[in-house]
Amino acid sequence: MAGISDVMNKIKSNNVKFVDFRFTDTKGKEQHVTVPVSAFDESKFTEGHAFDGSSIAGWKGINASDMLLIPDPNTANMDPFMEEPTMILTCNVIDPTDGKGYDRDPRTIAHRAEAYLKKTGIGDTIYFGPEPEFFVFDSVTWQSGMQGSSVKINSEEASWESNHDHEGGNVGHRPTVKGGYFPVPPVDSMQDLRSAMCLTLEEMGVPVEVHHHEVAGSGQNEIGTKFSSLTERADWTQILKYVVHNTAHNFGKTATFMPKPVLNDNGTGMHVHQSIWKDGKNMFAGKEYAGLSKDALFYIGGIIKHGKALNAITNPSTNSYKRLVPGFEAPVMLAYSAKNRSAAIRIPFVSSDKARRIEVRFPDPTANPYLAFTAMMMAGLDGIQNKIHPGDAETRDLYDLTPEEENKIPQVAHSLDQALEALDNDREFLTRGGVFTDDFIDSFIKLKMDEVTRMRMTPHPIEFDMYYSV
Repeated sequence: MAGISDVMNKIKSNNVKFVDFRFTDTKGKEQHVTVPVSAFDESKFTEGHAFDGSSIAGWKGINASDMLLIPDPNTANMDPFMEEPTMILTCNVIDPTDGKGYDRDPRTIAHRAEAYLKKTGIGDTIYFGPEPEFFVFDSVTWQSGMQGSSVKINSEEASWESNHDHEGGNVGHRPTVKGGYFPVPPVDSMQDLRSAMCLTLEEMGVPVEVHHHEVAGSGQNEIGTKFSSLTERADWTQILKYVVHNTAHNFGKTATFMPKPVLNDNGTGMHVHQSIWKDGKNMFAGKEYAGLSKDALFYIGGIIKHGKALNAITNPSTNSYKRLVPGFEAPVMLAYSAKNRSAAIRIPFVSSDKARRIEVRFPDPTANPYLAFTAMMMAGLDGIQNKIHPGDAETRDLYDLTPEEENKIPQVAHSLDQALEALDNDREFLTRGGVFTDDFIDSFIKLKMDEVTRMRMTPHPIEFDMYYSV
């Protein structure tokens, strides 16, 4: 683990010219401010760097806007994309009025969650292994105004390009719709791009386990990275997003983690593997269904019970619910099963108890990782604390049920506003131990309802198709 002295030595050995302070806002977007190395010394780790919090959506008003960034020395990384040698330091946001972590800072919330887990006695560490998918396009344009709305995606890999002329000729090799998983190149045109992303991730301390093309045919990809503890794994997820966006940009392409950018092809999810450990022992391993412990089943019960409220945090965009549509192979059924990928919670097959875990499949990568991992943990802990059994595992194909059978299984929210309403009414489990505050939840709901309202007010081209001639 790098200490402050290690960071200062790294600055010297890498001839660092700038230090970039980074933090994550409520929406999950990294923000940054940069100082020249001449303005950086050890005092920044204790006294912090001041900034105006009123400009961050969902944070303090202008009447109480002074905030401090306190860098975490364990996160020191060289930025591989900057021309001048630049060191990245991930920060916690501190309220200078009391010197404590700011209640609306996602990383502070994640730290509080890890402390709360230890306080419960249920475990001392919770591990998360997210699998964020993403699309890479050649270009994208959109506009929305009084004259109309439009969006256009350009992707030479997409099936709709098969009869278009390209500079140098149309190569012809491309995946079909839902056919991207996973033929070799040249059908997979993203191999070198993903490899470059992987090398950069490892250079920045994020262990890579696998990379491949995903199901959607127009440039959908996945890079599998190693599991880690809650806050560190959220840090790594932010690094992954940064690397994916900037590597694609350097290749003359554009990457997006939107859940559903392409009509009639697979959407983008972020399946999240998770397990609780105590004293070096996996508390999810046992003798119950699929080798799980009773606590693991109760954890699943908590996820199912609070599923709709969780959606507000794990699927926090209006676009999220264009992926979570019943009948289209999306994990909308709040049930669990070993191997069965149609269930919202899957128990992966593993060869040892150390790897025993659950996989929650409904989240998507528009989620703020600090908030999403914390919220799922809090739901799972509620399940353990109150012994919420999830019922029997599902062995049926949940994509092929009768309407009567479907009605007996709880489902995820069908829209962001429904999820936000569920969060508003089902929040107590999140506030235990002061992990989330009511103030934060209220501000989150308001921030996201503004997005819902903006979407509601905007005429959609499909509405013209359905109603213009009525």
